[in-house]
Amino acid sequence: MQAHEFEVHDPRFRRLTQPNALLQKITGDCLWTEGPVYLPAADLLVWSDIPNNRMMRWAPGMGAGMFRAPSNFSNGNTLDREGRIVTCEHGGRRVTRTEHDGRVIELASRFEGKRFNSPNDLIVDSRGMVWFTDPDCDYEGYRAESEIRRCNVYRISPADGRVHLATDDFIKPNGLAFSPDESTLYIADSGATHDESGPRHIRAFDVARDGALSSSRVVIEMRSGVPDGFQIDEHGNIWTSAEDGVHCYAPDGALLGMIALPEVVSNLTFGGAARNRLFITATTSVYTLPLCVRAAGAN
Repeated sequence: MQAHEFEVHDPRFRRLTQPNALLQKITGDCLWTEGPVYLPAADLLVWSDIPNNRMMRWAPGMGAGMFRAPSNFSNGNTLDREGRIVTCEHGGRRVTRTEHDGRVIELASRFEGKRFNSPNDLIVDSRGMVWFTDPDCDYEGYRAESEIRRCNVYRISPADGRVHLATDDFIKPNGLAFSPDESTLYIADSGATHDESGPRHIRAFDVARDGALSSSRVVIEMRSGVPDGFQIDEHGNIWTSAEDGVHCYAPDGALLGMIALPEVVSNLTFGGAARNRLFITATTSVYTLPLCVRAAGAN
């Protein structure tokens, strides 16, 4: 356990946090932690350790251990509506699903006959549609030329497995998440990682019933580093990774507060029995901290 620092920018942030809660480091033996996903049925956290080409797991009372290796340089992970892990693979340049019996099956690897760049992060909506970002991050996986020549956002239809282009006007699309009612899709653009003048913001889109996106607008401009992975709580607040910790924003983009961490944060997810525990992947480590708010969609 260790102390942490809350930075309050809006009184609403105090109602979301437990001021005396302790930040717990549950592991520190990785190279670059990413893609945390919580499995409620097993009370299990799984995440990617990308440079080590493996997926790790942690459960209360059991500690950290190996989940799968090699992992095809997995990055983002999420759960589908049947509790199966859906994964973005840099190495395979594809999106896969881990069946309950451990088999890994491919959901998509190409768009219009061309291989994806390096699928990064993903989310599954209530209809089973898989949405994922595809920047060109060939430093994590196997170096290769882009066939698509753009960094796009896609969705995979659960009915027939077809891949649809969701939007193509991002520099480096990264994390993504839905508002609690799924009427808004938030997508991070971390283009500043490759060009200092590039974007470091999170955009919002209105989502139509058929999956069409419209009314693009920037809702968050990062003040520290770039946005990577992020999550939405039950009130629609956006908890996003940042260079100096975790930043929390209201749906209108107002900065409510932040949690300072000793390592650069890459991603985060809600977990625990009440879905009010924040699990944070940060450089070499994974941290956890209880909050006073639950994940969007928590029962």
